[in-house]
Amino acid sequence: MIDGQRFARLVTEAVVRRPLLWRVLRRPLRSMFDGLAPTWETRIGPHHLLALDAALANVPPPPRVLDLGTGTGVVALALAERYPEAEVVGIDLSRGMIDEARRKLTPDLAGRVSFEVGDASALASPDGAFELVVLSNMIPFFDELARVVAPGGTLVLSFSRGAATPIYVAPDRLQREFGARGFAEFAEFSAESATALRAKRQ
Repeated sequence: MIDGQRFARLVTEAVVRRPLLWRVLRRPLRSMFDGLAPTWETRIGPHHLLALDAALANVPPPPRVLDLGTGTGVVALALAERYPEAEVVGIDLSRGMIDEARRKLTPDLAGRVSFEVGDASALASPDGAFELVVLSNMIPFFDELARVVAPGGTLVLSFSRGAATPIYVAPDRLQREFGARGFAEFAEFSAESATALRAKRQ
């Protein structure tokens, strides 16, 4: 039987090549992450946010932030701390992950941080809804990301174990796909084993 990490890698490679396969692979991947949700944070090491932090170091404070593939909300809550005036939305396919994330919301955060179940391939958000979109260990749906990042906005994709991350897309592929969709000013970051790519929507 295939293990979860291998399955996540296979799904990522398949969907990046042929996005229509997501229709078939979405349900088993969601079920896998629902099962992992209660113990998810025991799998996250101290390096998880390092490259992401480096990529965000000189990003101007955005009014609206999307953490896509938020999981248990670790990145979304870090973004809310970094940008105390921003509205932060965390979206994940897994209801189990979202339930865990919502449990962390304190009263002072509940007014500007929200967690929603959603499909990254077809978001309910309007065009150009977010000035900053962050994906951490998440399959990128290129057309949908280009749609929801506001003109002049920033997109950051991070991988907590670099190329060893189960859900991983190489930076040259990311630059090629996003460059064809109106992104530029690409910059790569690394910190210990983590890597990140930052781009700006033109």
